Amino acid sequence: MVVATNPSPPGPGRAPRLPLIPGLSFYAVIALVAWIWRWVADGVGPWAAAERGDPMAALPSGLLGLAVGLVLVAVSRKWTRATASGAILAETLGELVRGLTLPAVVLLALASGIAEEMLFRGALQTQVGWLLASLLFGAAHYLPRPGLRIWALFALLAGGLFGGLFEYTGTLLAPAVAHVTVNGLNLRWLSKATFDRVGTGISS
Repeated sequence: MVVATNPSPPGPGRAPRLPLIPGLSFYAVIALVAWIWRWVADGVGPWAAAERGDPMAALPSGLLGLAVGLVLVAVSRKWTRATASGAILAETLGELVRGLTLPAVVLLALASGIAEEMLFRGALQTQVGWLLASLLFGAAHYLPRPGLRIWALFALLAGGLFGGLFEYTGTLLAPAVAHVTVNGLNLRWLSKATFDRVGTGISS
């Protein structure tokens, strides 16, 4: 018989292991680097549309990004519940973010989603192409720690979709909305969830 143990979430006064201010500062630096890079390379900011860009397409592009983001969230939740690797990844990430407040989740989701899209799609993809930018995005999420290595595979898949959105819509809005949606919903979920260390059970 296997006995599952559930770690208790931190009390109200316990801070998460992911500090907010250093995290926001890190993404601010990423955004600045992306802006400078694209300006030096093309004379425009990283939000500048690709060839198919159309200012009137902002609403449908944003809605498409939201739809893709929600699909990725659903896939990640299914993977977490259906596989041991997904459950271990969720638990490991959850240990880092458990206890984050809703305002902190919103700030981190916006900062990470926008800054990373500025760098990987707005700056990198316009210079090196979709494939290499997606591979670099996956590699940037590789962490040599048990339970986190598989994260790079999910990031590679997500990065490919974000890059495809950028190419299809011609605007950074769609991948940024998708990215922020994934980060926001999953950060909120992980910050509140408790995990079954033996099986794959998760409760919010």
